[in-house]
Amino acid sequence: MLEKPVSGSIPEKRLALIHRVILPDKEYLKEYALLVTDSRSIFIRLEKTRSSYWLRGEMKFGTALVTDVIPKTLEDYERIGLESLTGDNTNLTVPHEDVTSLALKKEEPQFRAREFFVWLTMRRQGHRFQVYHFEMNCLQSSNSETVIKFYMVPLGAYFKPRRQTQTREMILQEYATVALEIFQKVLPARIISS
Repeated sequence: MLEKPVSGSIPEKRLALIHRVILPDKEYLKEYALLVTDSRSIFIRLEKTRSSYWLRGEMKFGTALVTDVIPKTLEDYERIGLESLTGDNTNLTVPHEDVTSLALKKEEPQFRAREFFVWLTMRRQGHRFQVYHFEMNCLQSSNSETVIKFYMVPLGAYFKPRRQTQTREMILQEYATVALEIFQKVLPARIISS
């Protein structure tokens, strides 16, 4: 996606930061923080902190399996210029005017035989694991569209404190709902579905 200059003299406002989303890829999964401004969403590539094996598990179960990563805050990204973020070719920039649809979806993981103990633990806890993801359709050029699919997988620093008082299902739903509310502030209502 190509970056389009923001018109007008009003400075672009940074509205919210989603600490982590995971984008599936054929080679390996990629972790991003998602900075949402009033005119675009910037997927900021995070440092690789774990192997694809662990990331696939986190994406499948919707929760951090490794909990030692401290997330950056919106204030941390305030110190970095937007041009610097959009100029970095490891980051993805999506102007909101190019978004044609955004859908929040949920799916229950499909277990393989080697994940029997995970399935058994989930079953004993009596909770359903529903992993939330967004599908964002965007115009890539005048006649082609691309889909960005990203999974809402909170970091352990978000998940762990809430686990004391909430179910896993409630935490994952809350994380996805907060992201949906952020997008509702910046995208036209007609293109958002859940």
